[in-house]
Order: sequence, then C-alpha cells, then structure tokens
Amino acid sequence: MDNLKGQPGPECGPGIPLIEIDTNSGFCFGVVTAIEKAEAELERGESLACLGDIVHNASEVERLRLKGLSTITHDDLENLHNSTVLLRAHGEPPTTYGRLRQNNNRIIDATCPVVLRLQQRIKQAYDEARQQVEAGTRSEMPLILIYGKQGHAEVNGLVGQTEGTAVVIQDSGALDGLDLDRDILLYSQTTKSLDGFRNIVEEIGKRKKSGRFEYFDTICRQVATRSEKIKGFAATHDTIIFVSGAKSSNGKVLLEECRKVNPRTYLVTDSSDVRAEWLDGAEKIGICGATSTPAWLMEEVKKKCLEYAG
Repeated sequence: MDNLKGQPGPECGPGIPLIEIDTNSGFCFGVVTAIEKAEAELERGESLACLGDIVHNASEVERLRLKGLSTITHDDLENLHNSTVLLRAHGEPPTTYGRLRQNNNRIIDATCPVVLRLQQRIKQAYDEARQQVEAGTRSEMPLILIYGKQGHAEVNGLVGQTEGTAVVIQDSGALDGLDLDRDILLYSQTTKSLDGFRNIVEEIGKRKKSGRFEYFDTICRQVATRSEKIKGFAATHDTIIFVSGAKSSNGKVLLEECRKVNPRTYLVTDSSDVRAEWLDGAEKIGICGATSTPAWLMEEVKKKCLEYAG
C-alpha cells in the first residue's frame, strides 16, 4: 500500500514531457491501515463486510470487492448476525458498536488513531460535564460544537460521543441562532482546513459576551499540510491531472487548491477520463490526488498520459 514515488523515469526523452506523480498525494496512514487490515483478513479466506465504503474511491472499493470485501450500510445491521465487520478509518458512534455486538458480530476496528483520540477526548469532556451537572457543581451542560461537514461519517461518530447533543457547524453562518453565551467547547473534524477552523474561533470570540470558550485544534496535520504542498506542486507544472473519487470531501478541497494556482487543472476518476488535448503544449505534467486516492490509480493515469505524449 506504499505510495509510489513520482519520478520522471526512463520514459522521458526528447519531445516527451516530464510526467510526475506528487509524492505527497495518496492515502493517509489511517486509510493505509484500514486497507491493510481488510486485506489481511481477506487473505485468510474469511468473509468480511465493511460498514460504508472503506475509502471514498470507487476504483479502490472495486479492487477490494474483487478480493471478497463486501460493503454494507447501517440499515443492514439489524439483520446482520455472526459476521465479521470492519469499521473504516472514519470511525463510528458508540451505538454502532452496541448494535454489532448485540447480534454477535465480530468487529475489526480500523478507526484512524487520530480520529479515535478525538472521539475519546469529546466523550471524556461530555461525561465529565454531565457528572458535574448531576452533582450540582455545574448549572448546565456546555454547548459542544464540531466544525465539520454535516452527515460526514467521521462527524457522525464524533456527535455520537455526546449522545447526539453536539452541534455541527459547517461555517460561521451556522452560528446564527445559537446561544453563544453558554460555556462552549469547540472541536474540529480532523480533515477540515486550519484557516476555516481559525475563522470559526475568531467569529465566536467576536460574538461571545459571557461564559467560557475553549477550543481545540484537532485537525490532522498530515492532511492539513497537504493544501500548501499540493499548491506548490501544481504551481510548478504546466498541466495538473487531479485523481479523485466523486465522494471524497478531501478531494474537492484539494482540487480547488490546485485550481487556485493552476487553471490547467483537470479532474479524473481514473485513466479513462484523461483527454489528449489537456496535454497539448505542456512540458511538465503533474499527477496528484486526495488522501483517498490509491497510488496504483495515479500510476495508471501516468501511463495514459505517456501514451498520449509518446
């Protein structure tokens, strides 16, 4: 599952453009670990189901399906018994674990360690506050805010740590109508942008007139630093081919970062989407992708570019 290094290689020559794969693109370590766990189980010949797509990339999901990995939804859990279920890197709320165990299902937990620590942190803060309210040492529960995408799998898992009481905010406009003078605890989905989080912190600070405000930068740096790195990569190439699945939130963000610095940025889901005219006049072609983009898929896109350029 290691990301392949994007080097020019022997394909380059007179009249052939330099085609490079961004060495910082591809699976983050949480996704790598989840896929390695799935493959290890499948190699033993065991039946394995993943709750939701293991990664937001249809090509990788299909590759693993051919190895025997099935994908199920939360609606399937009621009738699922005595099976082995993999929980992907995004994480799940406590209720999911309860439903699986109730029906004697075996769990392979591939929750990303960064996400797992954040879940534990939110649950501890929520449980402590609730105990204080019950003991009479605190008058009311704090307002727990999660900066993230409404309905995202990771966010659902985070909200679940608070028995569904946390409020998800996608932007500063979501603060309208909230009682910001209560005590506030602010966390972030691990894959959100640092600038967006800082904007939320600043906006709450401006509006808040009383009560405590604590905020926690819980953004994964491996993901957060990719924006600047990928912009640097895009700026040094004539044409960028960005490889990403349609469901990838991270892919949408990084695609726009590329387009900010290089208007000749084109989105593909696989090598069949590449168009020869995109490469016209380009001396340096860059191939990059999201944290959910497998290295082998970027390699296939590179081969297609070489076919057109050769």
